[in-house]
Amino acid sequence: MAKELSIYEKVDLLLTRIEYLEKENSALRVKVDELTERLSKYETPKNSNNSNRPPSSDFPKTPKTNSLRGRSDNRPGGQPGHKGNTLKMVETPDIIEAHKPNFCPACGKDISSLPSQLVGKRQVIDIPPFRPIVTEHHVYNCICTCGHCTQGAFPKNVQTPVSYGHGIQSLVAYLNARHYVPVARTAEFLNDVFGISISTGGICYLLDKAKKKAMPVYEAIRQFVLKHTVIGADETGVNINGKNQWAWAFQNPKATFISIHKSRGFAAIEEIMPEGFDQNILVTDCWATYFKTGALSHQLCTAHLLRELKYLNQRYPENTWVTRVSGLIENAVEMRAQGKLTPEKISEIHRTFWHLVREPATEKNIKELIKFQKRMVKYQEYVFGFLDNPVLVPDNNGSERAIRNFKVKQKISGFFKSNSGSQVYSILRSIIDTAIKNEQNPYLALQQLAYIC
Repeated sequence: MAKELSIYEKVDLLLTRIEYLEKENSALRVKVDELTERLSKYETPKNSNNSNRPPSSDFPKTPKTNSLRGRSDNRPGGQPGHKGNTLKMVETPDIIEAHKPNFCPACGKDISSLPSQLVGKRQVIDIPPFRPIVTEHHVYNCICTCGHCTQGAFPKNVQTPVSYGHGIQSLVAYLNARHYVPVARTAEFLNDVFGISISTGGICYLLDKAKKKAMPVYEAIRQFVLKHTVIGADETGVNINGKNQWAWAFQNPKATFISIHKSRGFAAIEEIMPEGFDQNILVTDCWATYFKTGALSHQLCTAHLLRELKYLNQRYPENTWVTRVSGLIENAVEMRAQGKLTPEKISEIHRTFWHLVREPATEKNIKELIKFQKRMVKYQEYVFGFLDNPVLVPDNNGSERAIRNFKVKQKISGFFKSNSGSQVYSILRSIIDTAIKNEQNPYLALQQLAYIC
Protein backbone atom coordinates (compact mmCIF):
# COMPACT_ATOMS: atom_id res chain seq x y z
CA MET A 1 0.00 0.00 0.00
CA ALA A 2 1.40 3.40 -1.04
CA LYS A 3 2.51 5.73 1.68
CA GLU A 4 0.13 8.63 2.19
CA LEU A 5 1.73 12.02 1.49
CA SER A 6 1.93 14.56 4.20
CA ILE A 7 0.23 17.91 3.91
CA TYR A 8 3.59 19.63 3.22
CA GLU A 9 4.48 17.17 0.48
CA LYS A 10 1.08 17.70 -1.15
CA VAL A 11 1.59 21.49 -1.05
CA ASP A 12 5.06 21.17 -2.63
CA LEU A 13 3.64 18.91 -5.32
CA LEU A 14 0.81 21.34 -6.07
CA LEU A 15 3.20 24.31 -6.16
CA THR A 16 5.42 22.45 -8.59
CA ARG A 17 2.39 21.63 -10.72
CA ILE A 18 1.19 25.23 -10.62
CA GLU A 19 4.62 26.49 -11.65
CA TYR A 20 4.67 24.05 -14.58
CA LEU A 21 1.17 25.08 -15.68
CA GLU A 22 2.01 28.77 -15.42
CA LYS A 23 5.04 28.29 -17.67
CA GLU A 24 2.97 26.25 -20.10
CA ASN A 25 0.24 28.91 -20.01
CA SER A 26 2.77 31.66 -20.72
CA ALA A 27 4.19 29.70 -23.66
CA LEU A 28 0.71 29.09 -25.03
CA ARG A 29 -0.17 32.78 -24.69
CA VAL A 30 2.92 33.69 -26.70
CA LYS A 31 1.95 31.12 -29.32
CA VAL A 32 -1.65 32.41 -29.43
CA ASP A 33 -0.42 35.99 -29.85
CA GLU A 34 1.89 34.89 -32.65
CA LEU A 35 -0.87 32.97 -34.44
CA THR A 36 -3.32 35.85 -33.93
CA GLU A 37 -0.77 38.21 -35.46
CA ARG A 38 -0.29 35.92 -38.45
CA LEU A 39 -4.02 35.39 -38.89
CA SER A 40 -4.76 39.13 -38.75
CA LYS A 41 -2.54 39.68 -41.79
CA TYR A 42 -4.84 37.39 -43.77
CA GLU A 43 -7.92 39.13 -42.40
CA THR A 44 -6.47 42.49 -43.48
CA PRO A 45 -4.31 41.62 -46.51
CA LYS A 46 -2.05 44.11 -48.20
CA ASN A 47 -2.89 45.00 -51.80
CA SER A 48 -2.26 47.75 -54.32
CA ASN A 49 -4.84 50.02 -52.67
CA ASN A 50 -3.39 50.04 -49.15
CA SER A 51 0.33 49.42 -49.71
CA ASN A 52 3.16 49.80 -52.21
CA ARG A 53 2.39 46.46 -53.84
CA PRO A 54 1.75 46.53 -57.61
CA PRO A 55 -1.76 45.78 -58.96
CA SER A 56 -0.42 42.54 -60.47
CA SER A 57 0.03 41.14 -56.94
CA ASP A 58 -3.75 41.41 -56.36
CA PHE A 59 -4.39 38.47 -58.71
CA PRO A 60 -6.35 36.21 -58.64
CA LYS A 61 -8.69 37.91 -56.17
CA THR A 62 -8.76 41.58 -57.04
CA PRO A 63 -10.21 43.61 -54.17
CA LYS A 64 -12.86 46.22 -54.67
CA THR A 65 -11.30 49.55 -55.59
CA ASN A 66 -10.73 51.69 -52.53
CA SER A 67 -9.12 54.89 -53.74
CA LEU A 68 -7.32 57.46 -51.62
CA ARG A 69 -9.33 60.12 -53.40
CA GLY A 70 -12.13 61.55 -51.27
CA ARG A 71 -15.58 62.70 -52.27
CA SER A 72 -15.92 65.77 -54.45
CA ASP A 73 -18.74 68.24 -55.04
CA ASN A 74 -18.13 68.06 -58.80
CA ARG A 75 -20.73 66.39 -60.99
CA PRO A 76 -19.76 63.29 -63.01
CA GLY A 77 -18.33 63.83 -66.49
CA GLY A 78 -16.01 66.41 -68.01
CA GLN A 79 -15.09 69.31 -65.74
CA PRO A 80 -14.79 73.00 -66.70
CA GLY A 81 -11.63 73.54 -68.74
CA HIS A 82 -11.51 69.93 -69.97
CA LYS A 83 -10.57 69.73 -73.64
CA GLY A 84 -12.97 67.41 -75.42
CA ASN A 85 -12.40 65.58 -78.70
CA THR A 86 -15.34 66.29 -80.99
CA LEU A 87 -15.42 65.07 -84.59
CA LYS A 88 -15.09 68.22 -86.69
CA MET A 89 -15.14 68.98 -90.40
CA VAL A 90 -11.88 69.87 -92.13
CA GLU A 91 -11.66 73.07 -94.16
CA THR A 92 -9.90 71.53 -97.16
CA PRO A 93 -11.13 67.98 -97.92
CA ASP A 94 -9.01 65.82 -100.21
CA ILE A 95 -11.92 64.65 -102.38
CA ILE A 96 -15.24 66.34 -103.11
CA GLU A 97 -18.07 64.29 -104.54
CA ALA A 98 -21.00 66.29 -105.95
CA HIS A 99 -24.46 64.72 -105.72
CA LYS A 100 -26.73 66.63 -108.13
CA PRO A 101 -30.23 65.54 -109.21
CA ASN A 102 -30.50 64.36 -112.84
CA PHE A 103 -34.27 64.47 -113.33
CA CYS A 104 -37.35 66.01 -111.79
CA PRO A 105 -39.41 63.45 -109.84
CA ALA A 106 -42.57 65.56 -110.45
CA CYS A 107 -42.53 65.76 -114.26
CA GLY A 108 -39.62 63.51 -115.26
CA LYS A 109 -37.68 66.19 -117.18
CA ASP A 110 -33.86 66.13 -117.45
CA ILE A 111 -32.47 68.83 -115.12
CA SER A 112 -28.78 67.76 -115.07
CA SER A 113 -27.74 70.78 -117.18
CA LEU A 114 -29.66 73.35 -115.12
CA PRO A 115 -27.90 75.54 -112.49
CA SER A 116 -27.82 73.98 -109.01
CA GLN A 117 -27.32 75.41 -105.53
CA LEU A 118 -25.31 73.87 -102.65
CA VAL A 119 -27.71 73.17 -99.78
CA GLY A 120 -25.65 70.90 -97.50
CA LYS A 121 -22.43 69.00 -97.01
CA ARG A 122 -21.20 66.10 -94.97
CA GLN A 123 -17.74 64.59 -94.58
CA VAL A 124 -16.54 61.00 -94.19
CA ILE A 125 -13.08 60.52 -92.71
CA ASP A 126 -11.41 57.30 -93.82
CA ILE A 127 -7.99 55.88 -94.58
CA PRO A 128 -6.85 54.64 -97.99
CA PRO A 129 -6.00 50.98 -98.66
CA PHE A 130 -2.52 50.23 -97.30
CA ARG A 131 0.06 49.27 -99.85
CA PRO A 132 3.84 49.29 -99.37
CA ILE A 133 5.83 51.52 -101.69
CA VAL A 134 8.99 49.90 -103.06
CA THR A 135 11.74 52.30 -104.11
CA GLU A 136 14.45 50.85 -106.35
CA HIS A 137 17.78 52.65 -106.40
CA HIS A 138 19.82 52.51 -109.62
CA VAL A 139 23.50 53.36 -109.63
CA TYR A 140 25.11 54.41 -112.91
CA ASN A 141 28.61 55.15 -114.00
CA CYS A 142 29.77 57.64 -116.58
CA ILE A 143 33.01 57.86 -118.58
CA CYS A 144 34.37 61.36 -118.89
CA THR A 145 35.88 62.66 -122.12
CA CYS A 146 39.22 62.46 -120.32
CA GLY A 147 38.71 58.72 -119.96
CA HIS A 148 38.01 58.62 -116.18
CA CYS A 149 35.02 56.49 -115.10
CA THR A 150 32.87 58.01 -112.33
CA GLN A 151 30.21 55.95 -110.57
CA GLY A 152 27.25 57.13 -108.52
CA ALA A 153 26.67 55.95 -104.94
CA PHE A 154 23.75 54.44 -103.08
CA PRO A 155 22.27 56.53 -100.24
CA LYS A 156 23.88 55.86 -96.86
CA ASN A 157 20.76 54.16 -95.53
CA VAL A 158 20.61 51.75 -98.49
CA GLN A 159 23.29 49.19 -97.64
CA THR A 160 21.79 45.83 -98.69
CA PRO A 161 20.06 44.55 -101.83
CA VAL A 162 16.68 44.66 -100.06
CA SER A 163 15.96 46.46 -96.77
CA TYR A 164 13.09 47.95 -94.78
CA GLY A 165 12.62 51.70 -94.90
CA HIS A 166 12.27 54.38 -92.25
CA GLY A 167 8.49 54.15 -92.09
CA ILE A 168 8.53 50.44 -91.22
CA GLN A 169 11.36 50.93 -88.70
CA SER A 170 9.52 53.68 -86.82
CA LEU A 171 6.18 51.83 -86.92
CA VAL A 172 7.73 48.67 -85.45
CA ALA A 173 9.32 50.67 -82.64
CA TYR A 174 6.05 52.54 -81.99
CA LEU A 175 3.92 49.39 -81.84
CA ASN A 176 6.37 47.59 -79.57
CA ALA A 177 7.23 50.33 -77.08
CA ARG A 178 4.16 52.53 -77.08
CA HIS A 179 1.38 49.96 -77.55
CA TYR A 180 3.10 46.90 -76.00
CA VAL A 181 2.51 44.73 -79.11
CA PRO A 182 4.59 41.51 -78.88
CA VAL A 183 7.11 40.72 -81.62
CA ALA A 184 5.09 37.91 -83.22
CA ARG A 185 1.91 39.97 -83.32
CA THR A 186 3.82 42.93 -84.81
CA ALA A 187 4.94 40.67 -87.66
CA GLU A 188 1.36 39.45 -88.08
CA PHE A 189 0.03 43.02 -88.12
CA LEU A 190 2.46 44.12 -90.85
CA ASN A 191 1.54 41.11 -92.96
CA ASP A 192 -2.24 41.39 -92.49
CA VAL A 193 -2.57 45.16 -92.84
CA PHE A 194 0.28 46.13 -95.19
CA GLY A 195 1.04 42.86 -96.95
CA ILE A 196 4.65 43.03 -95.73
CA SER A 197 6.12 39.60 -95.04
CA ILE A 198 8.58 39.89 -92.15
CA SER A 199 9.84 37.35 -89.62
CA THR A 200 10.07 37.79 -85.86
CA GLY A 201 13.83 37.88 -86.33
CA GLY A 202 13.37 40.78 -88.74
CA ILE A 203 11.28 42.63 -86.14
CA CYS A 204 14.01 42.12 -83.52
CA TYR A 205 16.61 43.36 -86.01
CA LEU A 206 14.62 46.56 -86.64
CA LEU A 207 14.14 47.13 -82.90
CA ASP A 208 17.86 46.71 -82.29
CA LYS A 209 18.55 49.12 -85.14
CA ALA A 210 16.19 51.67 -83.55
CA LYS A 211 17.98 51.21 -80.22
CA LYS A 212 21.40 51.99 -81.74
CA LYS A 213 20.06 55.13 -83.44
CA ALA A 214 18.40 56.24 -80.21
CA MET A 215 21.47 55.94 -77.94
CA PRO A 216 22.63 59.60 -78.28
CA VAL A 217 19.10 60.85 -77.51
CA TYR A 218 18.83 58.37 -74.63
CA GLU A 219 22.02 59.73 -73.05
CA ALA A 220 20.85 63.31 -73.61
CA ILE A 221 17.65 62.49 -71.68
CA ARG A 222 19.73 61.09 -68.81
CA GLN A 223 21.82 64.24 -68.65
CA PHE A 224 18.71 66.43 -68.80
CA VAL A 225 17.14 64.57 -65.86
CA LEU A 226 20.31 65.08 -63.80
CA LYS A 227 20.25 68.85 -64.43
CA HIS A 228 16.82 69.23 -62.86
CA THR A 229 16.71 70.19 -59.19
CA VAL A 230 13.98 67.67 -58.31
CA ILE A 231 14.19 64.07 -59.54
CA GLY A 232 11.55 61.43 -58.97
CA ALA A 233 12.82 57.84 -58.77
CA ASP A 234 11.23 54.41 -58.52
CA GLU A 235 11.98 50.79 -59.42
CA THR A 236 10.07 47.63 -60.24
CA GLY A 237 10.86 43.98 -60.89
CA VAL A 238 11.16 42.78 -64.50
CA ASN A 239 11.02 39.15 -65.60
CA ILE A 240 13.80 38.56 -68.14
CA ASN A 241 13.74 34.98 -69.41
CA GLY A 242 12.59 33.70 -66.01
CA LYS A 243 15.07 35.73 -63.94
CA ASN A 244 14.14 38.84 -61.99
CA GLN A 245 15.89 42.10 -62.76
CA TRP A 246 14.91 45.70 -62.07
CA ALA A 247 13.65 48.61 -64.12
CA TRP A 248 14.80 51.93 -62.65
CA ALA A 249 13.05 55.19 -63.56
CA PHE A 250 14.45 58.68 -62.97
CA GLN A 251 12.25 61.51 -64.17
CA ASN A 252 11.22 65.15 -63.96
CA PRO A 253 8.27 67.03 -65.51
CA LYS A 254 9.98 67.19 -68.92
CA ALA A 255 11.94 63.94 -69.24
CA THR A 256 11.87 60.26 -68.25
CA PHE A 257 14.94 58.02 -68.16
CA ILE A 258 14.46 54.26 -67.67
CA SER A 259 17.23 51.69 -67.31
CA ILE A 260 17.48 47.96 -66.59
CA HIS A 261 19.82 46.57 -63.92
CA LYS A 262 20.22 43.19 -62.26
CA SER A 263 20.35 44.81 -58.81
CA ARG A 264 17.82 46.67 -56.70
CA GLY A 265 20.59 47.98 -54.46
CA PHE A 266 22.95 50.95 -54.44
CA ALA A 267 25.16 49.30 -57.10
CA ALA A 268 22.40 49.94 -59.65
CA ILE A 269 22.25 53.68 -58.92
CA GLU A 270 26.05 53.94 -59.00
CA GLU A 271 26.12 52.38 -62.45
CA ILE A 272 23.08 54.15 -63.92
CA MET A 273 23.78 57.59 -62.41
CA PRO A 274 27.53 57.63 -61.59
CA GLU A 275 27.47 61.44 -61.23
CA GLY A 276 25.36 61.09 -58.07
CA PHE A 277 22.69 63.44 -56.79
CA ASP A 278 24.71 66.02 -54.85
CA GLN A 279 22.73 68.80 -56.52
CA ASN A 280 19.35 67.07 -56.59
CA ILE A 281 16.38 66.44 -54.33
CA LEU A 282 15.07 62.88 -54.71
CA VAL A 283 11.33 62.20 -54.47
CA THR A 284 10.94 58.51 -53.60
CA ASP A 285 9.35 55.96 -51.33
CA CYS A 286 11.20 54.74 -48.22
CA TRP A 287 13.40 52.21 -50.01
CA ALA A 288 16.71 52.45 -48.10
CA THR A 289 18.86 52.47 -51.25
CA TYR A 290 17.78 56.02 -52.14
CA PHE A 291 19.08 57.34 -48.83
CA LYS A 292 22.60 56.02 -49.52
CA THR A 293 23.04 58.23 -52.56
CA GLY A 294 24.24 61.36 -50.78
CA ALA A 295 21.51 63.45 -52.38
CA LEU A 296 21.09 67.12 -51.58
CA SER A 297 17.81 66.24 -49.87
CA HIS A 298 14.80 63.92 -50.08
CA GLN A 299 11.02 64.07 -50.22
CA LEU A 300 9.00 61.02 -49.26
CA CYS A 301 6.05 60.24 -51.50
CA THR A 302 2.94 61.12 -49.49
CA ALA A 303 0.80 58.83 -51.68
CA HIS A 304 2.91 55.87 -50.53
CA LEU A 305 2.58 56.96 -46.90
CA LEU A 306 -1.19 57.37 -47.16
CA ARG A 307 -1.55 53.88 -48.65
CA GLU A 308 0.47 52.45 -45.77
CA LEU A 309 -1.64 54.38 -43.27
CA LYS A 310 -4.80 53.07 -44.93
CA TYR A 311 -3.57 49.52 -44.35
CA LEU A 312 -2.67 50.30 -40.72
CA ASN A 313 -6.13 51.79 -40.21
CA GLN A 314 -7.70 48.60 -41.55
CA ARG A 315 -5.31 46.55 -39.42
CA TYR A 316 -5.85 48.49 -36.19
CA PRO A 317 -9.26 50.22 -36.56
CA GLU A 318 -9.42 51.23 -32.90
CA ASN A 319 -6.17 53.20 -33.02
CA THR A 320 -6.60 56.97 -33.46
CA TRP A 321 -2.93 57.71 -34.15
CA VAL A 322 -3.22 56.46 -37.74
CA THR A 323 -6.18 58.68 -38.62
CA ARG A 324 -4.53 61.72 -37.07
CA VAL A 325 -1.32 61.26 -39.07
CA SER A 326 -3.13 60.55 -42.35
CA GLY A 327 -5.42 63.52 -41.76
CA LEU A 328 -2.43 65.79 -41.18
CA ILE A 329 -0.76 64.67 -44.43
CA GLU A 330 -3.97 64.97 -46.45
CA ASN A 331 -4.68 68.47 -45.13
CA ALA A 332 -1.12 69.60 -45.83
CA VAL A 333 -1.27 68.34 -49.44
CA GLU A 334 -4.67 69.97 -49.97
CA MET A 335 -3.57 73.33 -48.54
CA ARG A 336 -0.46 73.26 -50.74
CA ALA A 337 -2.63 72.58 -53.82
CA GLN A 338 -5.03 75.40 -52.89
CA GLY A 339 -2.26 77.87 -52.03
CA LYS A 340 -3.52 78.35 -48.46
CA LEU A 341 -0.20 77.78 -46.70
CA THR A 342 1.27 80.43 -44.42
CA PRO A 343 4.56 80.36 -42.49
CA GLU A 344 2.57 79.95 -39.26
CA LYS A 345 0.56 77.04 -40.68
CA ILE A 346 3.70 75.34 -42.00
CA SER A 347 5.34 75.59 -38.57
CA GLU A 348 2.20 74.21 -36.94
CA ILE A 349 2.18 71.19 -39.29
CA HIS A 350 5.86 70.43 -38.61
CA ARG A 351 5.31 70.80 -34.87
CA THR A 352 2.22 68.58 -34.82
CA PHE A 353 3.97 65.86 -36.82
CA TRP A 354 7.03 66.01 -34.54
CA HIS A 355 4.83 65.30 -31.50
CA LEU A 356 2.76 62.64 -33.29
CA VAL A 357 5.72 60.47 -34.32
CA ARG A 358 7.05 60.57 -30.75
CA GLU A 359 3.73 59.82 -29.12
CA PRO A 360 4.14 56.68 -26.95
CA ALA A 361 2.04 53.69 -27.94
CA THR A 362 -0.69 52.90 -25.41
CA GLU A 363 -1.94 49.68 -27.02
CA LYS A 364 -0.47 46.21 -27.25
CA ASN A 365 0.04 44.02 -30.31
CA ILE A 366 0.49 46.90 -32.78
CA LYS A 367 3.94 45.91 -34.03
CA GLU A 368 3.45 47.07 -37.62
CA LEU A 369 2.19 50.47 -36.48
CA ILE A 370 5.16 50.93 -34.13
CA LYS A 371 7.51 49.92 -36.96
CA PHE A 372 5.96 52.57 -39.21
CA GLN A 373 6.15 55.15 -36.41
CA LYS A 374 9.88 54.50 -35.91
CA ARG A 375 10.44 54.90 -39.65
CA MET A 376 8.68 58.25 -39.55
CA VAL A 377 10.96 59.38 -36.72
CA LYS A 378 13.95 58.41 -38.86
CA TYR A 379 12.72 60.23 -41.99
CA GLN A 380 10.62 62.99 -40.41
CA GLU A 381 12.52 65.83 -42.12
CA TYR A 382 11.61 64.36 -45.52
CA VAL A 383 7.83 64.09 -45.06
CA PHE A 384 6.76 67.74 -45.30
CA GLY A 385 9.66 69.17 -47.31
CA PHE A 386 7.18 70.18 -50.04
CA LEU A 387 5.70 72.76 -47.65
CA ASP A 388 8.96 74.70 -47.37
CA ASN A 389 10.16 74.26 -50.96
CA PRO A 390 7.79 75.37 -53.77
CA VAL A 391 9.66 73.34 -56.44
CA LEU A 392 9.03 70.07 -54.59
CA VAL A 393 6.05 67.84 -55.32
CA PRO A 394 4.38 65.86 -52.50
CA ASP A 395 4.11 62.59 -54.43
CA ASN A 396 6.07 60.37 -56.78
CA ASN A 397 3.24 59.59 -59.16
CA GLY A 398 5.29 60.52 -62.23
CA SER A 399 7.84 57.80 -61.49
CA GLU A 400 5.12 55.24 -60.77
CA ARG A 401 3.53 56.00 -64.14
CA ALA A 402 6.92 55.51 -65.82
CA ILE A 403 7.56 52.04 -64.38
CA ARG A 404 3.93 50.97 -64.73
CA ASN A 405 4.49 50.63 -68.48
CA PHE A 406 6.88 47.75 -67.79
CA LYS A 407 4.15 45.92 -65.90
CA VAL A 408 1.67 46.48 -68.73
CA LYS A 409 4.22 45.24 -71.26
CA GLN A 410 4.89 42.14 -69.15
CA LYS A 411 1.20 41.48 -68.64
CA ILE A 412 0.68 41.40 -72.41
CA SER A 413 3.90 39.66 -73.48
CA GLY A 414 4.52 37.55 -70.35
CA PHE A 415 8.22 38.37 -70.03
CA PHE A 416 11.25 39.67 -71.89
CA LYS A 417 13.16 36.88 -73.61
CA SER A 418 16.55 38.59 -73.41
CA ASN A 419 18.45 41.42 -71.75
CA SER A 420 18.74 43.03 -75.17
CA GLY A 421 14.96 43.09 -75.58
CA SER A 422 14.41 44.72 -72.18
CA GLN A 423 17.09 47.32 -72.94
CA VAL A 424 15.49 48.13 -76.28
CA TYR A 425 12.17 48.66 -74.57
CA SER A 426 13.63 50.86 -71.79
CA ILE A 427 15.44 53.07 -74.32
CA LEU A 428 12.50 53.49 -76.68
CA ARG A 429 10.10 53.96 -73.76
CA SER A 430 12.31 56.73 -72.36
CA ILE A 431 12.12 58.58 -75.68
CA ILE A 432 8.36 58.05 -76.00
CA ASP A 433 7.57 59.23 -72.45
CA THR A 434 9.83 62.26 -72.86
CA ALA A 435 8.13 63.17 -76.15
CA ILE A 436 4.68 62.89 -74.51
CA LYS A 437 5.77 65.10 -71.60
CA ASN A 438 6.80 67.76 -74.11
CA GLU A 439 3.47 67.48 -75.98
CA GLN A 440 5.12 65.88 -79.00
CA ASN A 441 3.77 63.09 -81.15
CA PRO A 442 5.70 59.97 -80.01
CA TYR A 443 5.36 58.29 -83.41
CA LEU A 444 6.85 61.31 -85.17
CA ALA A 445 9.67 61.37 -82.61
CA LEU A 446 10.51 57.74 -83.43
CA GLN A 447 10.21 58.54 -87.14
CA GLN A 448 12.83 61.25 -86.81
CA LEU A 449 15.13 58.73 -85.14
CA ALA A 450 14.61 56.29 -88.00
CA TYR A 451 16.03 58.82 -90.47
CA ILE A 452 19.35 58.87 -88.62
CA CYS A 453 21.82 56.93 -90.76
